[in-house]
Amino acid sequence: MLPCNARTQIASQGRRTLLCGRATLPVQGRGVNSEVMTETLTGLDAVDGRRPPQQLFRDLRTSAGGLGARDAARRLAVYGPNELSRKHARTWPGELLAQFTQPLAVLLMLAAVLAWLGGTPELALAVVAVILLNAAFAFVQERQAERAVEALAAYLPSGARALRDGRIADIPARDLVPGDVIEIAEGDRICADGRLIEGTVSVDLSALNGESVPAGRTADARFAPGPLLEAPELVFSGTVCVAGQGRAVVTHTGMHSEIGRIAALSQRGKTEPSPLERQVRRATWIIAIAAVAAGAAFLPIGVVAGLGWAAAISFSIGLIVANVPEGLLPTITLALAAGVRELARRGAVVKRLSAVETLGSTTVICTDKTGTLTENRMRVARIWLPGSEVGPDDPRARDLASAAARCTTANDTGDPTELALLRLAADLGIPVNTVERDEARTALHAFDARLKRMSTVDPDGVHTKGAVESVLPLCTGVRASDGLIVPVTPEVRADVASAVDRYANAGLRVLAVAARQLDPAPPDRAAAERDLHLLGLVAMVDPPRAGVAGAVSAAHRAGIRIHVITGDYGPTAAEIARQVGIGGEGRRIVTGEQLDHMSEAELDALLAEPDEVIFARSSPEGKLQICEALRAGGQIVAMTGDGVNDAPALRHADIGVAMGRSGTDVAREAATMVLTDDNFATIVRAVDAGRRVFDNVRKFVLYIFAHAVPEVVPFLVFALSGGAVPLPLTVLQILAIDLGTETLPALALGRERAEPGLMDRPPRSPRQGVIDKRLLLRAWGLLGVVSAVLVMAGYFWTLWRAGWHPDAGVSDHVYRLATTMTFAGIVACQIGTAFAARTDRAALRSIGLLSNRLLLAGIAFELAFAAALIYVPPLQEIFGTAALGPAHLAFLLPFPVLVWGADELYRWRRRKADGTRS
Repeated sequence: MLPCNARTQIASQGRRTLLCGRATLPVQGRGVNSEVMTETLTGLDAVDGRRPPQQLFRDLRTSAGGLGARDAARRLAVYGPNELSRKHARTWPGELLAQFTQPLAVLLMLAAVLAWLGGTPELALAVVAVILLNAAFAFVQERQAERAVEALAAYLPSGARALRDGRIADIPARDLVPGDVIEIAEGDRICADGRLIEGTVSVDLSALNGESVPAGRTADARFAPGPLLEAPELVFSGTVCVAGQGRAVVTHTGMHSEIGRIAALSQRGKTEPSPLERQVRRATWIIAIAAVAAGAAFLPIGVVAGLGWAAAISFSIGLIVANVPEGLLPTITLALAAGVRELARRGAVVKRLSAVETLGSTTVICTDKTGTLTENRMRVARIWLPGSEVGPDDPRARDLASAAARCTTANDTGDPTELALLRLAADLGIPVNTVERDEARTALHAFDARLKRMSTVDPDGVHTKGAVESVLPLCTGVRASDGLIVPVTPEVRADVASAVDRYANAGLRVLAVAARQLDPAPPDRAAAERDLHLLGLVAMVDPPRAGVAGAVSAAHRAGIRIHVITGDYGPTAAEIARQVGIGGEGRRIVTGEQLDHMSEAELDALLAEPDEVIFARSSPEGKLQICEALRAGGQIVAMTGDGVNDAPALRHADIGVAMGRSGTDVAREAATMVLTDDNFATIVRAVDAGRRVFDNVRKFVLYIFAHAVPEVVPFLVFALSGGAVPLPLTVLQILAIDLGTETLPALALGRERAEPGLMDRPPRSPRQGVIDKRLLLRAWGLLGVVSAVLVMAGYFWTLWRAGWHPDAGVSDHVYRLATTMTFAGIVACQIGTAFAARTDRAALRSIGLLSNRLLLAGIAFELAFAAALIYVPPLQEIFGTAALGPAHLAFLLPFPVLVWGADELYRWRRRKADGTRS
């Protein structure tokens, strides 16, 4: 294990482990002695980039002139290329084989074998085709969902400018090594972690820390304790320089950089099955075992009853087939696929089918702030002018807006703050031509992180903008409302301080803008930035996205808590949270430093409270820690994000949600769901869709299970009568029901509209299964029993009409007619069950009797299919059926209404009981 600069406690698989502040990974070497490599890398990981340059040069055995080409080649052989690597390769044969060992696939295989043994190879081949299609579909989905590290690698630039043999050379970014000196200029994506040794730059760190405001970095910054990402002299791989220029010495490359550490975090652990996958796997194994056990148990009963071994084996096979829900796997798969397609139309691309259901069971949403709750687009909200406060559209702010816009270096892209100032000037009718601005400029004093300001010198004078505490001391006058310059008095300073406090408490970022007439231009910065006249203050905000507040309210009504996890400052995040309705009046803010000092029990206790928390200044490890602590507490966690720093948490959450437009490729590949419209409200719509999918899965499971009883009861009557009652149903007729008449109505139930109040109820317990006692009671104890009674009544009525009694034989035609009546009776009961299953609690009229057109089409197909088996002579021979007369059809006609009516009465009594308890 390599030594750590710092150790951060994180959660892994629900419990915490220790992770080195730099990734500890195998070294790629090229014929170099392993001991030398180990010693060298140990020294590299111990390098602290915050040391003064001369000490850093000594530790890295380099200088301000960079490396020689031969020395760089040797180091490349030792350290390996500056690129991200995978921890282990995935083998597709094993993944493909795993698709055939899923419990539902095993059940389908059993059904195929039974169909073959039952003498229907066509049905067996059809079931095998279903197995292959489902396996292929799931395999492709999983292969597409595991590309986070490849996206991280693509996030790095392809080239760099480095000092080699004393000259600047363009080299591939993968060839950079520790000790190289690189040049950084505005617009560059930084290639490696390093320390500035010359110049001052402004760097967009939002991909790593989530902050929307660029951070200043300077070569001569003094050491300050704190998080590594906040060190004012360090730059990091994968970030972007938005202003300034400088040189830096490379300290860490590849998997030893900060972005490499995030890649390592993204590869920890493995994707766990969703609640639906776990529940269906458990339920289907129980069904399989019960079906096989029932068949094996009744085999000796049939022999003892005098059926003979052949008939007893046929009976046992029929009993197993009657209990195996052959259509369950394709129905669940197609229902989830339909949910995926619907979400895609509504702005959410889901990369794993089961994630649709996981969304429906979400209990906690952990959301980023920048780019998720907000637009990630700064805009001017308020303007303070001496003596008054105005809006950004007030013409009195024209002079201030013009000076602020000219004191910029941005054009169409650049610092979000400067872009906001350019938009302000354009809105007030004084657009700034950036090309003319740059050509006319006589001097530029770039933003200095220590001074916290920048200035430009133009033909008509000096324009300065920056932090109030930096600009105000340089001002000797202030422009009054009448345009005259008056001295800066204590009263003016008090007014400025009051405005700054007011804006800061509202979560706004405040800049002071000043100017003065000057001709000719002074030679140095100090001479330019003196005797300025304060024009006013500009207060900017990264506003919440439209629709977020409504989405938050809907999530709260659905019983979902929302925690904000951001790299931004706490008060700013808390104000945004207040605006969108997250948290109560006493919003608790927990900083990254406080989180690091929390014990496991303290964090668990904090997250167990009903309050919503603002986690500010969070690191990738902190996000993981929060995510895994919530999951360890039994919560189903949806984690949103858009930056590189979000990838590990997106990967480990129950459902990772990335922004499709503003998000990075890293986040999109690590996430399970991508929002193509970057709209937080889409998450709530996805939760609604997920809940509806889960309910619909239960509906068609209820529909399928309800028919097990009328399919099993005929075999029990046959066995328990010792063969005195002819077998009321054949194996082929059962297969015709399970794979023919049953499938399309079940699929249509998977597309059922939501019941009223779906999003006004709390999330279901993660322990609640798709198949629970209430569903089985309703399926087997109510719908199944009613259907079985009606079906057997139709069977015995047909035999009685033909003069049959237990001691008398029955002709082949009468027997075929009676079994056909049983088959048709089950089909008729299926129609009633389909309408009953459309709602779980509500009355059918609440969603409309004819509102599900797919179900009506499925029932029409079911009737046509059953009619073909009953009335087409070739199919009569195959399935052992006979044509039913008008009397038989009249007997069957009330079956659907009786089945649906019994269930409607049950649901009415349940609603009444629930209302009484309330």
